[in-house]
Amino acid sequence: MTTHTFDPDAAAGAASGIYGLPFSPDESRVVVVPVPFEATTSYGGGTSKGPEAVLEASRQVDLFDQETGRPYEAGIAMRDVPRKVARWNAEGKKLAEPVIEAGGASDKKTQKAAAKVNALSEKMNEWVYSETYALLEAGKMPVILGGDHSVPFGAIRAYAEKYPGLGILHLDAHADLRDAYEGFTWSHASIFHNVMTRIPQVARLVQVGVRDLGHAESRMIESSEGRIVTFFDASLAAAKEEGTPFARLADEIVSALPDDVYLSWDIDGLDPTLCPGTGTPVPGGLSWNEAVGLLRAIKRSGKRIVGLDLCEVSPGDTEWDANVGARLLYKMIGFALLTQM
Repeated sequence: MTTHTFDPDAAAGAASGIYGLPFSPDESRVVVVPVPFEATTSYGGGTSKGPEAVLEASRQVDLFDQETGRPYEAGIAMRDVPRKVARWNAEGKKLAEPVIEAGGASDKKTQKAAAKVNALSEKMNEWVYSETYALLEAGKMPVILGGDHSVPFGAIRAYAEKYPGLGILHLDAHADLRDAYEGFTWSHASIFHNVMTRIPQVARLVQVGVRDLGHAESRMIESSEGRIVTFFDASLAAAKEEGTPFARLADEIVSALPDDVYLSWDIDGLDPTLCPGTGTPVPGGLSWNEAVGLLRAIKRSGKRIVGLDLCEVSPGDTEWDANVGARLLYKMIGFALLTQM
């Protein structure tokens, strides 16, 4: 890797890679895999355009980070947006539209359409799994950039095979524990129902920022016998009101995780002023510094961030969502590399 020819303080060129970096995936420790898929999105859309928007916004991010130093020196590259996944997404969105309008797969016509969407989602899952598995085998740290929050299932499967006993730190406004939401087995609202019922190597799911929850999801948490631990947003807010510093809360959250941690972060886990364009914004959520505080707490704990994804970044009406997404992704990568030293 030829870092000596690269000026990290220079302006990024329009033809440069993610964060303005000159590295190829082969040269890089961190390889960002864009997954422009949102076929089951049931409210606001646009997350399939998230990877390209984050790529563009990333070129405005200063590369020296006060907390993590110079993560770019490990090499960070982003693969091209995969055209076949974009085609699956376009086909899936068209098929899903009448199902969503009907409120679910309620008759033969919508059931047939939902089955086709599920088949496309399975293709996407297998593609993400294969890409992630191959990169892990090559000694890389693959990072999934969605797309909606259905897209990291294959990556989590590959990471859990490599790191059995894996823990997931899930930042989200939603629990995402619904079973086949609206008739879509692989719905963005079902990602962690699928993870926890289909990937036994995942030892624990720790959720933070959840403030929208269905009754069945609540029952799944309660019946999990501690395999799912949810730190609800309202409970965190009440504790802060009573004077508990967030750093102490973050330490408590991280203490529930095993030693190997995978970050699966939906940007709507943040306060929606930081992500107004995301598909399903909900009042409340973590501030920027609280989200980064979770990363600090993992570093303090001595635990290791082995992999990560960032989902649900939608360009919206401005570049703000992508700006926040690009900066959050850089922080996540920086802390992951720092915990692996």
